[in-house]
Amino acid sequence: MTRAYDLAKAMYADWGVDTEAAIDRLKTIPISMHCWQGDDVVGFETRTGSSGGGIQATGNHPGRARTPDELRADLDFAYGLIPGQHRLNLHAMYMDTDRTPDRDEIEYAHFAPWVDWAKGAGVKLDFNPTFFAHAKADDNLTLSHPDQGIRDFWIEHGRRSREIAARFGQELDSPSINNVWVPDGYKDVPVDRMAARRRLDAALDAMFDTPLDGMKDAVESKLFGIGVEACTVGSHEFYMGYAIRNGTVLCLDMGHFHPTESVADKLSAVALSVDELLLHVSRPMRWDSDHVILLDDSIQIMAQELIAGDLLDRTHIGLDFFDATISRTAAWVIGTRNMQKALLQALLRPLDRLRKAEDEMDFTTRFTMTEELKDLPFGAVWAEFCDRMDAPTGQALIGKLDDYQSKVASRG
Repeated sequence: MTRAYDLAKAMYADWGVDTEAAIDRLKTIPISMHCWQGDDVVGFETRTGSSGGGIQATGNHPGRARTPDELRADLDFAYGLIPGQHRLNLHAMYMDTDRTPDRDEIEYAHFAPWVDWAKGAGVKLDFNPTFFAHAKADDNLTLSHPDQGIRDFWIEHGRRSREIAARFGQELDSPSINNVWVPDGYKDVPVDRMAARRRLDAALDAMFDTPLDGMKDAVESKLFGIGVEACTVGSHEFYMGYAIRNGTVLCLDMGHFHPTESVADKLSAVALSVDELLLHVSRPMRWDSDHVILLDDSIQIMAQELIAGDLLDRTHIGLDFFDATISRTAAWVIGTRNMQKALLQALLRPLDRLRKAEDEMDFTTRFTMTEELKDLPFGAVWAEFCDRMDAPTGQALIGKLDDYQSKVASRG
């Protein structure tokens, strides 16, 4: 332990906070890092060179991963700079196979190299069916499409994705979260919203009709998207109702709500009605722009809600940002570490004293305490955590990020 940490430990102890307990708890919290930051949401299907579906990564910073091997190398580097043991969130468009099957033909074999890598890297896997960047999604309608044939295509894709996720969970001895997001909606005002939502509801039921061991189903809402400004079929209300009725995990993406809404405020509200939650943590700027997360108020309040509401064991934390204007590996590393920093800050709050003040309607004390706590030397505790987990900080971290970026910059 460093002298700085010794001092910080004593200062937190004056507030009744055990820094050792906070560090030990943080070690146990996995974060599911998203594969699509590493290649700008392009994937490895030969038929497509862009993400589509209203999804776009802006910028052309050199170093984008072009193959599964390059992406895995980048991931290995990033995980090496992130303290703790974490997860990887794969999209179905990131298969690793010589022959690219269509979406309704994907099988576990097309992703087996990812499992081999995950076993060696000590990483668990989550999964997502890919309902965009495909000719049968060009109308921004998939599971709610009026054409039964198109719906059946996507239902089969969803079924196969669930089977792949289940195999991930079985092979890696950790349930894989299979998260469903579809881009379905209308650019202009529809006549019959109910019909589209009934079709989506029935298609989801068909996809989820077979219970599978080793995976958990999650559903993800959105406020609106490019090309579906007038109506998003899978709205927050739709999926919240679906999750409550069917017992699925409910995914809350920080960029999928109105800019004035607080996703952190939704956690305790929906947790009263659903058993498990999935977070997609990003930083919306004027809506769903998926910037790399900062250690800002929105992330800190999110972490505080998870700790104060005792929701950590019921919440799966995943990331969802993509920025091609900066080093992609640096984005992974800094974004993931910022989520961890926010969790550590939340674990270092004297919750019993804060709750007591609030329960006694002593809002002055609550306000004063929360402000004074900001002066405590959190950085020394974070540095100690990283040191124990063999992860660099400060200038050493920046140097490693810069060195790696210089090696991959020749990719173009």
